[in-house]
Amino acid sequence: MNKEFKNYKVVTEYVESVVSGKKVACKEIIESCKRFKKDFENKDYDFNPKDAEFVIQIIEKTFVHQKGETMEGYPLRGTPFLLQPWQKFVVYNLLGFFHKGTILRKYKEAFIMLPRKQGKTPFMSALAWGLGLLERKSGAEIVIVGALLKQALQSFNFLKYNLEQMGEIKNFRVLDNNQEHSISGELGEGYMRIETIAGNSDRMDSLNTLIQILDELHLYKNASQYNTIKESGKAYRNSLCIGITTAGDNQNSFCYNRMKYCQKILDGTVKDEQYFVFIAKADEDENGDVDYTNPIEHEKANPNYNVSVSGQELLNDAMQAQNDPQQRKSFLAKSLNIYTSAMKAYFNIDEFRKSDREYTWTIEQLAKLPIEWYGGADLSKRFDLTAACLYGSYGDVDIAITHAFFPVVAAHEKADEDNIPLFGWQDDGWLTMTNTPVVDYQTVVKWFLDMQKKGFKIKQIGLDKKFGREFHLEGRKAGLRVVDAPQLYYLKSEGFRHIEAKVKSGRFYYLHSDAYEYCVQNVRAIEQTDDAVRYEKVMPTMRIDLFDASVFACMEMLKNMQKSGTATKWLKGGDK
Repeated sequence: MNKEFKNYKVVTEYVESVVSGKKVACKEIIESCKRFKKDFENKDYDFNPKDAEFVIQIIEKTFVHQKGETMEGYPLRGTPFLLQPWQKFVVYNLLGFFHKGTILRKYKEAFIMLPRKQGKTPFMSALAWGLGLLERKSGAEIVIVGALLKQALQSFNFLKYNLEQMGEIKNFRVLDNNQEHSISGELGEGYMRIETIAGNSDRMDSLNTLIQILDELHLYKNASQYNTIKESGKAYRNSLCIGITTAGDNQNSFCYNRMKYCQKILDGTVKDEQYFVFIAKADEDENGDVDYTNPIEHEKANPNYNVSVSGQELLNDAMQAQNDPQQRKSFLAKSLNIYTSAMKAYFNIDEFRKSDREYTWTIEQLAKLPIEWYGGADLSKRFDLTAACLYGSYGDVDIAITHAFFPVVAAHEKADEDNIPLFGWQDDGWLTMTNTPVVDYQTVVKWFLDMQKKGFKIKQIGLDKKFGREFHLEGRKAGLRVVDAPQLYYLKSEGFRHIEAKVKSGRFYYLHSDAYEYCVQNVRAIEQTDDAVRYEKVMPTMRIDLFDASVFACMEMLKNMQKSGTATKWLKGGDK
């Protein structure tokens, strides 16, 4: 590389130290560095760090810290804002790769996930300034969006402070009032403008921007908010949308789903060449547990370990978290960047995932098993999510095959409003879109018939007649054995407890269904004095239908076991 690229060595040494294990890093950062090396060797891309160098040097030569202290306790205010190797790595990725023979950049979108105290707000603000100067000939319009105005103003105030320190504020138009917070100016051959707004601002629908920076994604209510801002860059070929966040506690949120998608990009499960991903977090074991008192995990999660956040303070916080569940939850999310479940949720989803990973049967293999299958369905709302399940037991392993149905006319609205990944489920084969205003129960009947044609020996399907008389009639007409199965809470409780016990013993398989996991995570359970349980949705906008269907199907299997005498122990409260 040309010696003018003085940060090239810093970045490549960072990459090699991470990949080799010399530098402590989490699984996701290791994968991100491996991806950099792969892209560097990919003949479909040109690598030219000229723009990245420009932005890095602009930041380091003109920006200073507004607040903070060094690890030794000296004030940082007014000292040069020097980027760490991981930050330079981010800039090199975003600006260094181009489609072969063009000036079109590889990356159009970025997901950056960091714990608190990593300096993400000043870094993103300084990056916005550097990008504005870089793209001035395109008339760079940049928007920095905070979930709340207070967050957005942190970026604005940092930029304004630095303009004052540079002595350049008189050369720019600075608006700082109740209506607008922006910095703009003519720059010889170009123009730039940076505006900071809140995520609920009326301004979002009228934006036309080259760069979009969205802060604290975990607070965004749904995907439509994000997409509205992202789509404001459609007029530009080198538009860049950067989402940056810390982990939250809602595993049904847009941010959590986006994180899971980005993890799939890194591990190669999903191919998305235009999405850059940088996730810094502690590593989890196969049970989803984190060794949260281990300083090595602290360093994995915090790229600015002993730079802007003290390793000793992290250790002290971890020790305190041992004795306080609420503090532990906060420590995992904010200091180790681990998404935690909502406190109201009953199940630990990692227990389900651990059990599920033990088995690899395909649908075709399951159809050939010499066992009987029992059906269940949740048909309570025809205009919403409807669910069906086949449930069977092979040896000591219980198997739940679930499928969802949704009317296509309402799918886009519900997916956005309630943040349900309906179209992702459809792509993965877990959901069927019905071309009707409401779910046609004949479609559900057809699914059971299709499973029967594949070889599944369906003994019976249980359904509460008061919730699906039409299904009863259509199913029987098609030759299925549909029986009335009232949804009494004590019967549902038996199915619930049976599934729970199977999961905890690692003997439950659901074919790695993301849709089923989504529903499991939304279950809130209320313990009864007789070891029974009542369960419901954590929140009204969440769905548990696929889990419900598996409970109903399990109930049918248990009833049949009772008749044959093999379920006696279960129904007396054993094997729990």
